[in-house]
Amino acid sequence: MKPASLAEIRKELKRRDPEELAAMCLRLGRFKKDNKELLTYLLFDAQNEVEYIQAIKYDIDDMMDEINRSHIYYAKKGIQKIVRQLNKNIRYSGKKQTELEILLYFCQAIKESGIAIHRSSVLQNMYERQKLKIQKALSTLHEDLQADYRTMIENL
Repeated sequence: MKPASLAEIRKELKRRDPEELAAMCLRLGRFKKDNKELLTYLLFDAQNEVEYIQAIKYDIDDMMDEINRSHIYYAKKGIQKIVRQLNKNIRYSGKKQTELEILLYFCQAIKESGIAIHRSSVLQNMYERQKLKIQKALSTLHEDLQADYRTMIENL
């Protein structure tokens, strides 16, 4: 079965009544955890982006505390898991400023964690990729905001 294009879906959604749309959203939420997380963001968190960012920062702190530091391999796996979760949260928001704040906080958390990222090329590359994402997100923001964030980025 070939899925319909977004334009076709948009047209069809405009024709449906609100009750039917609500039922479709609930049904969509039952099938995959990602769908449920996106619906949660759209319904509860999208109105207050600052609280959403703060909640993600708390999650980063919790996940960083749970990382097994006994061997660099386990630390790498834990950080990869955090990056996957962050990418999902950033994708839900879709705002560059949110992306920038989350990635900055994550990179600072890695530096403060004491994990020797220089001992693993995978960890070094992952850290550098996050810094590149920060630079890319920064370039899309307004000039005043860029100046505010540049000092934070220099500390990385």
